[in-house]
Amino acid sequence: MWQPDGWAQTRIGILTPHADIVPEAEFGALAPEGISIHAARIPFGGYRPGGVMDPTIATDPVRAIADPPAVDDAAEMLAMAPLHAIIFAFTSSSFVRGVADDAALQSRLEARTRGIPVVIPCAAARIALTALAARRIALISPPWFSTEMDRQGVDYFQQGGFDVVSSGPAGLPSNQQAIQPEQLYDWVRSHVPANAEGVFIGGNGFRAIAVIKALEHNLGRPVLTANQAAFWCALRKSGTRIPVTNYGRIFEFDLPR
Repeated sequence: MWQPDGWAQTRIGILTPHADIVPEAEFGALAPEGISIHAARIPFGGYRPGGVMDPTIATDPVRAIADPPAVDDAAEMLAMAPLHAIIFAFTSSSFVRGVADDAALQSRLEARTRGIPVVIPCAAARIALTALAARRIALISPPWFSTEMDRQGVDYFQQGGFDVVSSGPAGLPSNQQAIQPEQLYDWVRSHVPANAEGVFIGGNGFRAIAVIKALEHNLGRPVLTANQAAFWCALRKSGTRIPVTNYGRIFEFDLPR
């Protein structure tokens, strides 16, 4: 008699850059019935109206997005809702600021969320790679990351104890709205070396989850993306056991103890 109304028992929040539509779209696709997504927007100096970015994003606004007070205030406001976890949907600030800053940012935001756990995507990727026993990784950055920012990503994962056997910005259009899944699939498939035990595709604004299943089948290795790893970690921290299928083998794993 009643029609579905979207109500869910598990509710995941997102802190997303103000003009970025990819995290909400991908989390919505990842979420099975029983999980809902609720977003708050935070200012990011790298965007112009309509979601337009420079072909290569500058370091200063990337670093600044994780500075107080804007993200802290947004986290506190979002946490007024009855949520079970909150994701800070921004990869490049981790690359620029480093592993230690991820822990500091998580602690700082959780001081404002009144007990709701906060997930930092790159930290979630490190946890996921550990769960998958993938120590040698291929790192693929969005085409709008500079070679220096990609190099900072290499340093980030090396700080976390991983061996980055290949890295680089994907050779695709530097436009969030122009990249198609088949382009990303072909590029990743042809650029992951045989000695990589796993793949991490960075960038929460990088449309990537559609290719995970096909790449894992083709490469025979686990594939992680920023949004997928963050969503997996958020679900585990929320305590839900609702299964997620077709988006990577990581969803078969629990958080490492």
